[in-house]
Amino acid sequence: MKALKKCHVTGFIVCLSLVSTSGCSSLMMHSGPSKGYYPGTRASANVITDKDSGWVMRPLAAIDLPFSAVMDTLLIPLDYFRADDIDSPRERVRRSEQKNNTDEIMQETIAPYAVNAPAP
Repeated sequence: MKALKKCHVTGFIVCLSLVSTSGCSSLMMHSGPSKGYYPGTRASANVITDKDSGWVMRPLAAIDLPFSAVMDTLLIPLDYFRADDIDSPRERVRRSEQKNNTDEIMQETIAPYAVNAPAP
């Protein structure tokens, strides 16, 4: 009976780890600017069909492809909401820094310390 419980626990842990690591392409593609609908599925398919992909990445992308398709299907409302958003987070941060004059403030803050710094 104890061995059977260990098999169930081990099986549960393996299944949980597979599910938690699935849909990686979808999650990575949704963390940046909007790429349209089903971006994770397209990214996995591109890795599988790309001649320059390594022998390690192709099977991983093949395993990830159905999970990314499911995750992309669940994230369709987010894709619809972000359809007009073509900015990357990096570009939004850069514009915010320019608007708030962050470069000038940083220069004023660093200037007293730069005078006392030893020359390279």
